[in-house]
Amino acid sequence: MTGILADANIEGHLDFLFDLLTSKAWIEFWQALGIRYATFKEIGLAADDTDDVVWQCCQNNGYVLITSNRNQKGAASLEATIRERATSDSLPVLTLADAERFRNDREYAERVVASLLEILLDMDCYRGAGRLYLP
Repeated sequence: MTGILADANIEGHLDFLFDLLTSKAWIEFWQALGIRYATFKEIGLAADDTDDVVWQCCQNNGYVLITSNRNQKGAASLEATIRERATSDSLPVLTLADAERFRNDREYAERVVASLLEILLDMDCYRGAGRLYLP
């Protein structure tokens, strides 16, 4: 696994997440992972790329996508893509269950960080899971 990718619609949220991950409380865990945090622009994706393109790019390049709003509508939707293309080795997609609460409730945000780190530290157990919700 290369890292985590912030979906285009929540890059600000992931900046906040990264600030938490590199805080005194979590920095040792984050550093132990040795992975990076990336944005769409950094890996060559456009904000309007379809869900299937984003998912495939993540799988090809070893990024766990963190999103909040990828939907289940249409053949190219994230849910349809996972159902059609995912294998037991596929990286999961992580979805912020409540993106606004994440930004406004520090206790909730800390639970998101703990859930994220648990998944990342034991990624082999979560491969093939499809979509997981944080926290």
